[in-house]
Amino acid sequence: MSENVVNLLDRSVYGMVQVDRLLALNTGTAKRWIDGYSRGGKTYPPVVRVEATGDELVTWGEFVEARLLSEYRDAGVPIVRMRPAVEQLREQLNTRYPLALAHPFLDVEGQELVQKAQERSGLEKQLHIVVVRNGQLMLAPEAERFVRSVDYDAMPEVRRLHPSPDNKTVVMDPLRQFGEPVVRSVRTELIAEQIRAGDSIAMIASLYELPTEAVEAALRFELGRVA
Repeated sequence: MSENVVNLLDRSVYGMVQVDRLLALNTGTAKRWIDGYSRGGKTYPPVVRVEATGDELVTWGEFVEARLLSEYRDAGVPIVRMRPAVEQLREQLNTRYPLALAHPFLDVEGQELVQKAQERSGLEKQLHIVVVRNGQLMLAPEAERFVRSVDYDAMPEVRRLHPSPDNKTVVMDPLRQFGEPVVRSVRTELIAEQIRAGDSIAMIASLYELPTEAVEAALRFELGRVA
């Protein structure tokens, strides 16, 4: 792994409240997943971090892993139950961010590691990343949706992330606009504000030198967030 790639995953990009907003999570959910929490006199360790740090800043690697966990928000099983399986993958792959790697999702060997970690940890089926169908390993629907939402490029880790797998024009990139959703380098939020102010799609496209399709994609994304 090159130093630049490692530094990208370790790059502090977001705050906890910002992660809740970007992933459409209930207030405080990101903090519970990423840094753990206490309730009823009991402490629950984090799923994403090795241990609780109290740090409100979230790295790109932590955000990517929280994005995967967000696919399981309606599983009916507490996300914290995934921690033992993640710990095993963290140790076997020798990385802080096993769920930000391509290997557990795209390689047969990696999927086998995930399956074994799931079995050894007794992970509930609702939280499985890898499932067996017709005798073959494949990604669970939640993990498949996550993979369709990320770009690995030629790197072993997630380089960019799409808020929606069906809208590839809008991206979240830790090196562009502080990781906020953008088309090219223009924040979708800014485009929506200009539309609300009465500017036409053609005018905005000309102003930012964007294809009209990119402006329309940004608008669709922002309308979806409001809905």
